[in-house]
Amino acid sequence: MDNSIKLQRLPQPEIKAFQEKKMSELLEYVNARSVYYSELFARENINIAKVKHIEDLQQIPVTTKQDLQLRYSDFICVPKSDIRDYVTTSGTLGTPVTFADTAKDLQRLALSEALSYEFAGCTPSDIIQLMVTIDRCFMAGQACQLGSLKFGSGLIRTGNGIPELQWNVIRRINPAVCVCVPSFLLKLIDFAAANGIDYRNSSLKRVICVGETVRTNHHTYNILGEKIHALWPELSMHVNYASTEMQSSFNECEKECGTHHKPDLTIVEFLDDNDQPVKADEPGEITVTTIGVEGMPLVRFKTGDVCYHFEEPCACGRNSLRLGPILGRKGQMIKYKGTTLYPAALYDILENIPEVKNYIVEVYTNTIGTDGIRILIGSPDNSETFIKRIKDLFRSKIRVAPDVVFEPVELIARKQMPPTSRKLIKFFDYREDKA
Repeated sequence: MDNSIKLQRLPQPEIKAFQEKKMSELLEYVNARSVYYSELFARENINIAKVKHIEDLQQIPVTTKQDLQLRYSDFICVPKSDIRDYVTTSGTLGTPVTFADTAKDLQRLALSEALSYEFAGCTPSDIIQLMVTIDRCFMAGQACQLGSLKFGSGLIRTGNGIPELQWNVIRRINPAVCVCVPSFLLKLIDFAAANGIDYRNSSLKRVICVGETVRTNHHTYNILGEKIHALWPELSMHVNYASTEMQSSFNECEKECGTHHKPDLTIVEFLDDNDQPVKADEPGEITVTTIGVEGMPLVRFKTGDVCYHFEEPCACGRNSLRLGPILGRKGQMIKYKGTTLYPAALYDILENIPEVKNYIVEVYTNTIGTDGIRILIGSPDNSETFIKRIKDLFRSKIRVAPDVVFEPVELIARKQMPPTSRKLIKFFDYREDKA
């Protein structure tokens, strides 16, 4: 772990040289062991000996989620006897993909999250409360558990939901840190306020935010972040971005200005629709090449997540690049009445309307073959006046107003969390053609 910490603070040319050495080792590895990549290199006449610099990766076609779905077994580089754990993706944009981890891959996963804790200013003496699921083949919860073991901290695996359970554990064991979806913090606050719990003076001082962001591209709080901060200003929030495919994560440091890359675990590119690199001031799709993965290494995997990135050194002293908040997933882009949107823009508006208790965004193909948006809202107020206020707010923020339908809060809550889901679902895509 010490070497990983030191690498973050090296000059950027030295970080790049380290990555290029690891990249060459990876290409040799997959050429020898991966059916998928050895066939790809042969078919495309790619001489991996000439792929010496990160910029040279552009010679290699990207890997997509569909490639993984169709040829899963061809990506595995080890005998089945070497596999120690199987995890699956959440299936946000289609059929989930299974990943096979070796013992070394699990050690790498532990390193990734131990670094996340270190970035965020945690110490080994901290107790960490894990408020996300660790079952259902979910990598995130497992990563946090393995990371705490490597980091040297204590861990409480309470799992997701049940504010009463969370507070009972907090009062008994006094964790300093929690890992949770940040919107769940509002439920913790509501429960505490209703039950006389002095949450602002509790042991919790820091949270690793997974699954949602609390930050804007300007490193200020977004609406969700502002809500939490206004109610619990003593709580330090640090965003974590991860995907199962890259088998690692990015995490904010104590300066809270973008999630730091871990350059000994992945090589990152930011690509446009034509798989070309974007400029620093343009949003691009996060594309990763894994370093140090044995079981299912990936070369130029397009995650589907779009964001801005920052290359200037951070005030914390680390020189690794940083990601801004995820604008949305590539497959979730909406073209509505001449305006290009991502669901996050709609969420940000809805989160700022106090009467809205919960919601679902539905996208469908309308009668003229273009994208339509329907928002299902759970609210005690379902008046025409309220609908008009919602639509006026959308027009003022994004220039267009989607259709609004009211449904019972309980019904929306059930739709958001179907029995087979590991995550709260707020976006449903019913379009006939998402290409």
